[in-house]
Amino acid sequence: MADTTETRPDTDLRAGLRNRHVTMISIAGVIGAGLFVGSGSAIATAGPGVLLSYLFAGALVVLVMRMLGEMAAAQPDSGSFSTYAERAIGPWAGFTVGWLYWWFWVLVIPVEATAAATILNSWVTSVPQWTWALLVTVLLTVTNLFDVSNYGEFEFWFALLKVIAIVAFIVFGVLVVSGILPVPAGDVGGVSRLVDQGGFLPNGLGAVVAAVLVTMFSFMGTEIVTIAAAESDDPSRQIGRATRSVIWRISLFYLASILLVVMIVPWTDPRLPENGSYQAALEVLGVPGAKAIVDVVVLVAVASCLNSALYTASRMIYSLGRRGRAPRAVCRTTTRGVPRVAVLASTAIGFLTVVANYAFPEEVFSTLLATSGAVALLVYLVIAVSQLRLRRALERDGVTMPVRMWGYPYLTWAVVVVIPVILIYMATREGSRFDLAMTAVIAALVVVLSVVATRRRARTG
Repeated sequence: MADTTETRPDTDLRAGLRNRHVTMISIAGVIGAGLFVGSGSAIATAGPGVLLSYLFAGALVVLVMRMLGEMAAAQPDSGSFSTYAERAIGPWAGFTVGWLYWWFWVLVIPVEATAAATILNSWVTSVPQWTWALLVTVLLTVTNLFDVSNYGEFEFWFALLKVIAIVAFIVFGVLVVSGILPVPAGDVGGVSRLVDQGGFLPNGLGAVVAAVLVTMFSFMGTEIVTIAAAESDDPSRQIGRATRSVIWRISLFYLASILLVVMIVPWTDPRLPENGSYQAALEVLGVPGAKAIVDVVVLVAVASCLNSALYTASRMIYSLGRRGRAPRAVCRTTTRGVPRVAVLASTAIGFLTVVANYAFPEEVFSTLLATSGAVALLVYLVIAVSQLRLRRALERDGVTMPVRMWGYPYLTWAVVVVIPVILIYMATREGSRFDLAMTAVIAALVVVLSVVATRRRARTG
């Protein structure tokens, strides 16, 4: 019997994701550990006004997803916005944003592996933390190597567990805040929490804007569905459904749950930045085993993010290779349509950064992370500019567009203006300035490499 995993050159990806896989990826792709843990720091920064931060960041993501959905539903591609940037702006743009996005997800691998290892090490202290990080990364790499349906199946269950956890928290929180369900803690705050600790904006609008930078990166990953849908049976339909549902997903998972946290936990409570918003809320309510409950949920969220990081990075570099923007070897796929070389290449860099995280001083890994600090905003900006230009071309060519951007071109232009304003604000903040500078340095380096590669290709081609 022939080896069905034999690697072969330059073949296409297979439609191995089922509708339920893509549906659940689209529903829970926006849910990361940032919601359960990172949101606590945002609340501590802006107080109840953090709701405005999430509302603004969520609105921006909804608009960007609508723009990306318009392009992806009309022309599904595993390279997603990198491919559209190449068509709309030029080869250098597709090259640059593709490699920056790949770099972003490669760096997510050690971050999530370390987060998972920290939790697992607290449960089984006899196993070193670095060993747990290695085991988690190897396990999820293996799932991505043999069939895209493995990724889809793992992500389906990871996503389902995240959704169940959030819905359970929201239902529990509503019952408690409304007084229907008594809890040991007695006083659970409520609407008064929004104003009784210095008002709704205790630290002013500046703190709300600062919290936007934290909340913005919590939403990174929403766009993965446009990449995954390219490996489904009906990409246009799946992308259309995902982009249309993004509003309720963000409203339910982020705005509703954060509102409940703010109504339960005083924003000055030190447990918010230390333990995360969900654990702080459960502890305030006197729920026994709050840390264990949240640890399990965060572990699932972290595993989901790591799984998606491996998948997304491999598909992006595969697409770059198909367009001649990466070594041709990454285009090689198995007979099952899995870009195994692309998966291994992405994982290899991920492993190296995991090693860097444990073997070198903390400053080394922090500097690496800083290089991707503003990548999300750059990606969103490129998506907006690409949609602005590609829409005209699609209409001129008579291409059917199942999804259309609202208020085109005015809302698109609004996004194009707002993102540079946020970047400028980052440059004025001490805590964000270094990240912005490092992202600018690596972006400039990639642009130079893209120009050199494009010229060399022109000479030889």
